[in-house]
Amino acid sequence: MSPASADTPAPRYRVGVDLGGTKIECIVLRDDVLARHRRPTPADAGQPPAERYRAILDAINELVRETLTQVEGAPTLDSANLSLGIGIPGILNPATGLVINANTTCLIDRALGADLQRLLGRPVAIENDANCFVAAEAHSGAGASTGASGTPEGREIVFGVIMGTGCGGGIYIKDSGGGLVRSGRHGFAGEGGHISIDPGGRECWCGNRGCVETMISGSGVEAGHCERTGRALSMHAIVSGFRSGDAECSETMQQFFQDFGRALGGLISMLDPDLVVLGGGLSNIPALYPQGMDELRRFAFHPGLETPVLKNELGDSAGVFGAAWIGV
Repeated sequence: MSPASADTPAPRYRVGVDLGGTKIECIVLRDDVLARHRRPTPADAGQPPAERYRAILDAINELVRETLTQVEGAPTLDSANLSLGIGIPGILNPATGLVINANTTCLIDRALGADLQRLLGRPVAIENDANCFVAAEAHSGAGASTGASGTPEGREIVFGVIMGTGCGGGIYIKDSGGGLVRSGRHGFAGEGGHISIDPGGRECWCGNRGCVETMISGSGVEAGHCERTGRALSMHAIVSGFRSGDAECSETMQQFFQDFGRALGGLISMLDPDLVVLGGGLSNIPALYPQGMDELRRFAFHPGLETPVLKNELGDSAGVFGAAWIGV
């Protein structure tokens, strides 16, 4: 993700779409937010992957068109004054144009960009959702403070972590010219969710066992709680039980805090970023910051760790802002 060429005029309208595990959000930006709309992501109801994939394509197509109708005087989708970007829970393989490593598994090996272009009748930029999130937070959220020179003050390397249905990550490097997301040779730089830290742990959808995602995502915590207790509770119910003193929920949350510290402590030891920004539904758990941070300091390599670990400032819409900014 990099700034547009100086020879290319900026689009007047920027449309962004954030495709998540539970919701799809669309936003239209100009100087400010002109319209935003969201709908549930089509659920995995046991249908063949091709059917769910088609339902997601249709939902994105309908959502973009519906959101544009809320903007008075908005251009048509084929206008040069409009750009469109989409953040997805996976990676677009630059060599093939196919989606890889997506925790919404029906997207895997699909030509999402080409299929959406046919439906929408215009080019679409596709980026990993965690990269969209960290770019938005680095520019306009938790990493946006600057010094007197106008350059970022002590926050040149921003690491973003999304803990929602899955667990994704992204790295943003700021400079006086703006900065860019580091995608890496294969497009998955920062994706700490699939580092296997427990070879005896639960099997992950990626095929490995004990991935970070199986421990510090909502779906991972829910699965772990059910395995330990036999109670199939939602993440919301587990957190509520923890707050009310339920012993089993408290045990699950203590394990979550420890897993968070182990995973993020290792990543900080490896990257040594200037700032870590947390996103996704699990970032809203207040106890994460004192208790999870205590565990993080225990597992990080540096004995006097000073890395700020902050909750996002743009809410659960950070990713959709980032998607709008990377549009073509």
